[in-house]
Amino acid sequence: MAISSMTGFGRSEGSLGAAAWSWEIRAVNGRGLDIRLRLPPGHDQLESRIREAVARHLTRGSCTIALNVQRSGETTRIRLNEAALEDVRVAVARACEICKLPPPTLDAILSLRGVLEVVEAVEGEGEATRRGEAMLGDLDVALTRLAASRAEEGARLATVVERQIEEVESLAEAADRSPQRTPEAIRRRLADQVARLVEARSGFDAERLHQEAVLLSTRADIAEEIARLKSHAAAARALLSGAGPAGRKLDFLAQEFNREANTLCSKANDTELTRIGLQLKVVIDQLREQVQNIE
Repeated sequence: MAISSMTGFGRSEGSLGAAAWSWEIRAVNGRGLDIRLRLPPGHDQLESRIREAVARHLTRGSCTIALNVQRSGETTRIRLNEAALEDVRVAVARACEICKLPPPTLDAILSLRGVLEVVEAVEGEGEATRRGEAMLGDLDVALTRLAASRAEEGARLATVVERQIEEVESLAEAADRSPQRTPEAIRRRLADQVARLVEARSGFDAERLHQEAVLLSTRADIAEEIARLKSHAAAARALLSGAGPAGRKLDFLAQEFNREANTLCSKANDTELTRIGLQLKVVIDQLREQVQNIE
């Protein structure tokens, strides 16, 4: 089966030179494809390539992608900002003079923002490009693992949905076989209802009464609803076994299932058909909950 869930997780790791990184991707349900990126400073130039890569693997779902980067070796160094230090020294000397206080310690001065600066080692453009390409290659690995995770969950979902479709078909068959929906049974019920009305009131127009009885008989027939339920079930099975995303179409079919179940319940005029209709609504509601997770 080609069904894929929208829920999954993928992770990959890589390194090049003094840099090591890891990708973590989490995906949950979403109406469309929503991509949220968490990139460390200095990696914003990868954003467009990341979004293109995700779109190649996924069509729906809310996807959060986090890139963690660590550097080893002498990739950073501490630099003393002498101009800032001089400004601080003058300001501190004046403050101590005004407040009649002893001067602060050196570590207190060095802890002030801007006095000491963390400077990244200068990196050549070629090295940055190679590292970016390596990172994107590992992103594809994480996305492949995410897709595999979603496919595995999708297989479980497909089994559940298949079982629910079978139950819908079984209930539709039970309604179709119900002795209470035969023309004879419908006529008997209508005859009883008409007889009670005639006894209760006088002055009925016999022709109009006949027309109303025919109309009620037609409305009491659930053959079309049963046929559509079976047709929708066949369409759902085809989607489960077909290729490509099927979540939206299955969700639409679940709505159609529910519409037919509602009509069946409204037409039911005995306890058995009402029970079947209500059970149909329960199963269809469970079905719709499951297809909400399908890509």
